Amino acid sequence: MAPRNGVRLALDWGDARIGVAKCDPSGTLAFPLATVRAGATELDQLVALVRDEQPLEVMVGLPRSLSGGEGPAAVKVRAKAVDLARALGQSVPVRLVDERLTTVTASRRLSESGKRVKQQRSLIDAAAAVAILEHALDLERARGEAPGELVSAPDQAE
Repeated sequence: MAPRNGVRLALDWGDARIGVAKCDPSGTLAFPLATVRAGATELDQLVALVRDEQPLEVMVGLPRSLSGGEGPAAVKVRAKAVDLARALGQSVPVRLVDERLTTVTASRRLSESGKRVKQQRSLIDAAAAVAILEHALDLERARGEAPGELVSAPDQAE
């Protein structure tokens, strides 16, 4: 089944940087869009990016352990996703998508393309966001429904 029509964004939310990826309206091609520095202005920057790109939805990578459990990193990302959902209101849905091994996949792809580890640091976050988005699009094609877990801020109706 073909994915729904519309641009999507994906975020790889790290402590230092947030990788951002985008796909074309057909949901066929995912590519790096930006890297946002984490910190006091991260939410404002991400909201501005979302408003500029006008995506169908935003996928946030949820860092689960290999066994599928959620540790402190997942708790932190869940809280950030709720903050983003609250900041966006109901204009753009935010979804959490399993991101197990996406950084490993992104690093391998960059190595295969000839990028040294030092060069990878500036690219890895956006490349990991691409892997998150590709995974989400694959899930949508396979299942015929929006991927991941819908995030709602406590003051938003489900």
